[in-house]
Amino acid sequence: MSMEALIPVINKLQDVFNTVGADIIQLPQIAVVGTQSSGKSSVLESLVGRDLLPRGTGIVTRRPLILQLVHVDPGDTRKHDEAGRDTEEWGKFLHTKNKIYTDFDEIRQEIENETERISGNNKGISDEPIHLKIFSPHVVNLTLVDLPGITKVPVGDQPKDIEIQIRDLILKHISNPNCIILAVTAANTDMATSEALKVAREVDPDGRRTLAVVTKLDLMDAGTDAMDVLMGRVIPVKLGIIGVVNRSQLDINNKKSVADAIRDEHAFLQKKYPSLANRNGTKYLARTLNRLLMHHIRDCLPELKTRINVLAAQYQSLLSSYGEPVEDQSATLLQLITKFATEYCNTIEGTAKYIETAELCGGARICYIFHETFGRTLESVDPLGGLSTIDILTAIRNATGPRPSLFVPEVSFELLVKKQVKRLEEPSLRCVELVHEEMQRIIQHCSNYSTQELQRFPKLHEAIVEVVTSLLRKRLPITNEMVHNLVAIELAYINTKHPDFADACGVMNNNIEEQRRNRMREMPAAVPRDKAPPAGVQGEQDGTGSWRGMLKKGEEAPGSGPGSPLKGAVNLLDVPVPVARKLSSREQRDCEVIERLIKSYFLIVRKNIQDSVPKAVMHFLVNHVKDSLQSELVGQLYKSGLLNDLLTESEDMAQRRKEAADMLQALQRASQVIAEIRETHLW
Repeated sequence: MSMEALIPVINKLQDVFNTVGADIIQLPQIAVVGTQSSGKSSVLESLVGRDLLPRGTGIVTRRPLILQLVHVDPGDTRKHDEAGRDTEEWGKFLHTKNKIYTDFDEIRQEIENETERISGNNKGISDEPIHLKIFSPHVVNLTLVDLPGITKVPVGDQPKDIEIQIRDLILKHISNPNCIILAVTAANTDMATSEALKVAREVDPDGRRTLAVVTKLDLMDAGTDAMDVLMGRVIPVKLGIIGVVNRSQLDINNKKSVADAIRDEHAFLQKKYPSLANRNGTKYLARTLNRLLMHHIRDCLPELKTRINVLAAQYQSLLSSYGEPVEDQSATLLQLITKFATEYCNTIEGTAKYIETAELCGGARICYIFHETFGRTLESVDPLGGLSTIDILTAIRNATGPRPSLFVPEVSFELLVKKQVKRLEEPSLRCVELVHEEMQRIIQHCSNYSTQELQRFPKLHEAIVEVVTSLLRKRLPITNEMVHNLVAIELAYINTKHPDFADACGVMNNNIEEQRRNRMREMPAAVPRDKAPPAGVQGEQDGTGSWRGMLKKGEEAPGSGPGSPLKGAVNLLDVPVPVARKLSSREQRDCEVIERLIKSYFLIVRKNIQDSVPKAVMHFLVNHVKDSLQSELVGQLYKSGLLNDLLTESEDMAQRRKEAADMLQALQRASQVIAEIRETHLW
């Protein structure tokens, strides 16, 4: 294989990727850049040797045209046109598949039609390229990209930002580091203000992949020439500057052939620039482009091979994730059900293949709910929360009935402690709810990360979600009932003989007895009984020993005024309302006793609840779902009548699998092509 054969190889690679409609590989090519009416189309037609591009005023090229020139030997098999005549030149469009065009007027018309089909007829542009391949014995192997001409002012129905759109489109193509930039500038304009060179400098500041073409040498003002420009004295360009002479519009209207134009161009250069004639002109431009492209391809191939291999591995992985087409529906369904159930259980156990790193998930979150969320919530519950001293005192008095009490009644303790224990039920039920929500989240986690195959079958995915959700929904009230019963069990029997409670009572009684002794030591000596005045007499004397003592001085009892039939009676409907007041020493002691008892017993119950609720949730909800999930899914879904419906792929899955398979095949073919080149030691 010679160096000349490198360009057909790249054309073959271009064909490979064209078949899948992808431009993921940046192949070496030549992009033609210039302002409107700078002569870009004429340069391309001169290289082809035929009239094939649309003509007109204003913006004509409105879509990128990827033009592949393929040199064929004159003796090769010739294509027959529609009239059955042999022809040595023909063209093929990618979008028309295998249709062969032998009439270049038809090629021009097809370019116009395809442009309007995508870009419309209002002078708008599109970045979707048109692929055209020209076979001819009169061309050299080249790949050229004709881009829309740079414009400044929108015309017709063009959008106001047409300049920016065209600029972005041009930069998209020439930013490719494997692209050679062919900057076209008219000779009758100032080279220093060339828009083509300006935009080329933005992506190629060193000019290592820019070649300048100066068109319309024959249209310069009289008495001037382009000698300084062609010699590189005005704007130096590393790859060189080549001057050409285009056909005028009059020549085109008069059907002047490209071959005649090239002969006239050669004569003009010999006459006007004899010293530079052999380094300018269309033929020299074609040879130069061919040579530059060959060397550029040779330099790009190693990196190109690496890029293709990397992409092939990526698409192989992508294709594997899409799975193979279903052949055995029963086996596939059972496999997917089993895999989902296994991944669901593994996520709870913490042995899943895909470990979440952004947040707690599955069993780890359930553990956090038990020991952090639920545990801290219980610890934040105040054993005496919601109970005031007056509430406790009132409960004690209500529990004694009509008789004054000598000791603190046990009934008041039970009444108050049950009220406090009842407060543990709400956070316990909330713990069940949080675990239930997490087990719902595990379904989505498994669908997104663990069993990507389910994305292929949306109906199966929905069915699995429904079955698991239903199972969780059925277990929720059962678990709630058990947790409710755990609290009810604690309320059913207040075990004052609990070892921890008995120890606390013993310590508390010792403290109370010690306090009583201290108070007795502080009391003054008792007064002899015979020296003390009778309580009744004393009370009658000062009015403090009877209910009358409760009245202010000079105040009559209600209903006992002069002439009242109830004189001397008491209103028994007056019930004392508990109010904040200073407690007597006994009342204070009784309240302290009850508070300590409540706190001691509440802490025992809270410890029990904190231990038993997670166990109940694990047994009645988590473990039950884990143990029965597989059988529940199989029982609900593994039915012959559901196979076709459940294993129906999503609408785009088959298409995505086909695209990935085609791309992988294209990449493998491209890798083989490059391997063939490597075997010939071309680089």
